[in-house]
Amino acid sequence: MKSENLLVTGGCGFIGSNFIRCMLADAGFQGRIINLDSLTYAGNPENLQGLAEEYADRYVFEKADICDASAIQEIFSRYRVDSVCHFAAESHVDRSIKRPETFIQTNIAGTFNLLEAARGTASQGSTFHLFHHISTDEVYGSLGPEGCFTEETPYRPNSPYSASKASSDHLVRAYHETYGLPTTISNCSNNYGPYQFPEKLIPLVILNALEGKALPVYGDGKNVRDWLYVTDHCEAIVEIMRRGTRGETYNIGGHAEMENISIVGMICDLLDEIAPAKAPRRNLITFVKDRPGHDRRYAIDFTKLNRELGWTPKESFATGLRKTVLWYIENRGWSERIRSGAYQNWIQENYGKRS
Repeated sequence: MKSENLLVTGGCGFIGSNFIRCMLADAGFQGRIINLDSLTYAGNPENLQGLAEEYADRYVFEKADICDASAIQEIFSRYRVDSVCHFAAESHVDRSIKRPETFIQTNIAGTFNLLEAARGTASQGSTFHLFHHISTDEVYGSLGPEGCFTEETPYRPNSPYSASKASSDHLVRAYHETYGLPTTISNCSNNYGPYQFPEKLIPLVILNALEGKALPVYGDGKNVRDWLYVTDHCEAIVEIMRRGTRGETYNIGGHAEMENISIVGMICDLLDEIAPAKAPRRNLITFVKDRPGHDRRYAIDFTKLNRELGWTPKESFATGLRKTVLWYIENRGWSERIRSGAYQNWIQENYGKRS
């Protein structure tokens, strides 16, 4: 990659932290990463522990909020940012239903601030290589029992979260078409893997099952998602940033459609095999009231990404899930600090008040 100073927003989050680890280990990238994160509840510097020492001249952290336009402009100028990989977003659907205003500010206004800073860099004659925007398959709405989302599928968001991400996608596209800003967009399916915040389905079920707690499943449990192992996702992003056509959108999927209830059952069976309990963990499954606007099925067609860039996922759902379960078992301390809130106190002591 040509970038010398790559700004990664939301780099202390789940996918962002995995991406930074992937980039710094990639021999094809010799630039510097500026990790910008406001350290909201899901941002945890522990996800990148040790990188500042290992890559002292290639990794820096900046605590800032993408909604603060002046702070963004100052960081672009100070670090001579020439590329952006934009992960920072409010991303939990349940939270968007309860507090939609936060999603509007972060996902729309925050993306606008980043685009303006990138446009300013390019208009001043400085080299700007790429603004890559991370989005979601949820912008396309809900599928019936057949078919898959393609890059040509019309947008039909059904939650405040997906509506805010759809808006940010449109802004990125508009800045390419209107101002000639070099951009790419990727819309991914549901991610899973190490460092995922335990409010999400897979880590929540793993940790609850290990502790003998109820395993909540919305509705009848037959909502279908296409699951993508986080390392596969990061490698796809690298390929898009490196060789993707500017102005284009690429869908990233795991080719792993699963019903929620099947995933919960698989986790129970894996844990019973790896860390047996007194009773089968499937006994802990509890069906709860469905959430409003719960899309029935998502599935991604990543033919374009495979055809143009040769990418395909390396992990099957079975292999990726086993790796994920083992990671959470081996990193119980990380999970306990997250769940107890102890990491929040550590962040406040080291980085000041949380955003």
